[in-house]
Amino acid sequence: MNVRPAVAEGQLYRDLAPDMKDRQRHLRVTGVSATHATLIVEHDHGGQAGRTTRASLARLNSGAFELLEDTADADPMYLSLLSAMSRVHRPGATPADYARAALRTWRSEHEGVK
Repeated sequence: MNVRPAVAEGQLYRDLAPDMKDRQRHLRVTGVSATHATLIVEHDHGGQAGRTTRASLARLNSGAFELLEDTADADPMYLSLLSAMSRVHRPGATPADYARAALRTWRSEHEGVK
């Protein structure tokens, strides 16, 4: 018997739908209700990174998704940085794009700190 953990905020899933497998679509859970999860697309060769979507908890627990990470880093800055990098992620993104996104996030989190 294969027991999967309950869907929880911070988990990372891979979409195994036939039309998504080649796109390597990864979704992070950002919120959970009684029946659905809110997800942000972290990685998608189809260019949808940074967008939010919803999926039923039953579907996330089915064979349609693979659980890649059970929880996110506990540091709140991690999700802020991840969100910033997801917004700039695209096929032509450069290391400088990611660095600028991270620096903007770090500066906004540390305004007024000397």
